[in-house]
This record gives sequence, C-alpha cells and structure tokens, in this order.
Amino acid sequence: MKKIRITLVKSPIDRPERQKLTLQALGLNKMNASKEVEATPQILGMVRKVEHMITVEEVNA
Repeated sequence: MKKIRITLVKSPIDRPERQKLTLQALGLNKMNASKEVEATPQILGMVRKVEHMITVEEVNA
C-alpha cells in the first residue's frame, strides 16, 4: 500500500467541529504538523473532507 504525507497548513479555528475532529483523527494537532499514513480508503475519505486545510504528497518508500 502506498504512503502519503499529510501536513496541516491552515488553522482549524472557526471551522465546523466535524472538521476539527477529522484533523484530530488524522493526528494533526498543530500547524505545520506532518504525518505519514497509508493511503487506505478510510484515510483518503478523511483527507477529502479537510483538503482545503492540508497539503498531501506521496512518499517514496
């Protein structure tokens, strides 16, 4: 399974609670925090919900 790196680039302040919880589930708690995760359908669905606040890049392993 391929891996992706997710980085939080916009603040979750003044965003719906559901989006804040999605970011928390992805493990992004602070600005410019990055996480490498496997690109499962569940993760990609969460990424789509908050794509306006994050950047996504593919990781070459």
